[in-house]
Amino acid sequence: MALRELKVCLLGDTGVGKSSIVWRFVEDSFDPNINPTIGASFMTKTVQYQNELHKFLIWDTAGQERFRALAPMYYRGSAAAIIVYDITKEETFSTLKNWVKELRQHGPPNIVVAIAGNKCDLNDVREVMEKDAKDYADSIHAIFVETSAKNAININELFIEISRRIPSTDTNPQSSGKGFKLRRQPSVTKRSCC
Repeated sequence: MALRELKVCLLGDTGVGKSSIVWRFVEDSFDPNINPTIGASFMTKTVQYQNELHKFLIWDTAGQERFRALAPMYYRGSAAAIIVYDITKEETFSTLKNWVKELRQHGPPNIVVAIAGNKCDLNDVREVMEKDAKDYADSIHAIFVETSAKNAININELFIEISRRIPSTDTNPQSSGKGFKLRRQPSVTKRSCC
């Protein structure tokens, strides 16, 4: 079975739950007292997707403004970027749009972008409507999912959808081995948050 390494970076404001999403995906655990990331942290997880193994090389970047200048170092060469916002804080959704602009201007041209509205377990204090975020994600052709790292909602589904969107390598022995075979994939089936 072929092994593909896929570099993925997480971007977004401090406190939105980027590290919690990574920990839930890689370790299937949640720590409510996780410390803010300094610079970036790195974790890996290998999952089977169709007839390939996808080894996610996950760069969890710091959300503090003072570390923002380092972000291009992490998203350069990435197959995907997950931009996270907190559904209970409108300003984190506004900042997300700036990350998208920066990625479009300075990131890899074919980067897969995913928008993750985290903390959907806190629906009663929601400030960002799911429809508004989904409409925005659709307008930029991004994956959209609401997640809860705390309750393990849509975390694995987020990474499965990234695997679906990554162009598969052409395994036809008659081909030159250059380029990618692009194909349409069905939409991800998501669990509802609340």
